[in-house]
Amino acid sequence: MAKLQGFDFWNNTLKAARFVVAPMVDQSELAWRLLSRRHGAQLCYTPMLHAQVFVRDANYRRENLYNEVCEEDRPLITQFCANDPEVFLEAALLAQDYCDAIDLNLGCPQMIAKRVRLANEKLSVPITCKIRVFKEIEKTVCYAQMLEKAGCQLLTVHGRTKDQKGAMTGIASWEHIKAVRKAVNIPVFANGNIQHLSDVERCIQETGVQGVMSAEGNLHNPAIFEGRSPPVWEMAEEYLEVVKQYPPCTLSYVRAHLFKLWHHTLQIHQDLREELAKAKNLEGLADVSKKLRLRCQEEIAKGKDVEEREDSLPFPHWICQPYVRPVPKEPVANGNSQGSEVKKTVCQKRALEDSDGSPDTLSKNKQKKRSRNPNKNFCPEQKPKYIKCEQCGNPKGNKCVFNLCRGCCKKKAYKEVADCPSHGLRFKTKAEKRKADEDNRKEGSATETEKSSSSPRPLPHLNTGLQEQSQAHLPL
Repeated sequence: MAKLQGFDFWNNTLKAARFVVAPMVDQSELAWRLLSRRHGAQLCYTPMLHAQVFVRDANYRRENLYNEVCEEDRPLITQFCANDPEVFLEAALLAQDYCDAIDLNLGCPQMIAKRVRLANEKLSVPITCKIRVFKEIEKTVCYAQMLEKAGCQLLTVHGRTKDQKGAMTGIASWEHIKAVRKAVNIPVFANGNIQHLSDVERCIQETGVQGVMSAEGNLHNPAIFEGRSPPVWEMAEEYLEVVKQYPPCTLSYVRAHLFKLWHHTLQIHQDLREELAKAKNLEGLADVSKKLRLRCQEEIAKGKDVEEREDSLPFPHWICQPYVRPVPKEPVANGNSQGSEVKKTVCQKRALEDSDGSPDTLSKNKQKKRSRNPNKNFCPEQKPKYIKCEQCGNPKGNKCVFNLCRGCCKKKAYKEVADCPSHGLRFKTKAEKRKADEDNRKEGSATETEKSSSSPRPLPHLNTGLQEQSQAHLPL
């Protein structure tokens, strides 16, 4: 049977999915996907997997995909990051029987068309892609059309540039996404600015996309696609039950999810933040979550849920709701602002230290070092100059017999069976010791041979006579 393509693939295999959980590193694991599906998600992605590690490490494959096969967890798309087309194809071939499509993350594109075309030709499941936009809409559209031509069957467009991350996240450009949707003949998913179900509906109307993907919104409220904002403990306790039902689940993943769910509450009950960070097992994490629930319920009983909130959250802190990052000093709107200029104003590097290395100009790390060693010198001009290794340019060993750094010295000493006391290398000494041991063993075996050849052996007929005599005295 020929594999489905484009809209046939979206309609039949993906069942016309509109509500999509994004691929999130160490966060969109099986338990979280199942929780999200129970609350409205129609399609999920695996965490982004490293193609090269997936190929060479059987444990990595088992932990991230093979042991997570579950009938409830479909349709499912497996996402890889990869630079080498051959490695990407090899990883995709190993994964294709466990999912409905293979997605290529193109955050840092190299040899893009070749990777997509090769996978599209060799795989039994469709190939999809996820991209970020360029500042220019035209360039983004050309990029999308190139992927479609190479064989991409579904395209997810994150409406932010590669520079819009962390403090510089800003607003995603739906204009870019809308332009891509109009320019290609394959299904398009939108990603960015999704905090509530109303945002999903508005995004579909404004851009014309087939589906909407959520990452941060889903992490803070797994019921986002239901249009609900339930109490945090309801989602936390259900998630922990799913984790128990579908082990194993890495403890760090569970802890990270609880930190996201309880984010606003932990700003108030900060003593439990440390307890959550130090919990050693699933029971410990569940215990901290229970304590948070009890504290919230006490606040509700005292009527604090109707009091004026100083934090300006739309709901009380114990309600699932998005976390909105503080906007940059110069907000990036619709991808049109000069992101690099904003980055310079917001994230300027600390000035270099003065030559005297005074405490006021030292970094916190260097101040700690200065407290441990008051005589430590941080002035670049006064630091001792090291002689470089003749081969690689790193500082050489002061007493190296080859005038090399340790790495180069080790290679040379091994090749030439030499010693370098400065670097603790004893290849020549060990070789001589092995030879001496072998000579001693040979001499010992020769001596034993000489002794055995010189000692008298009993004559066969005498030995036979003794046996006959002993048998004659045996009772009948």
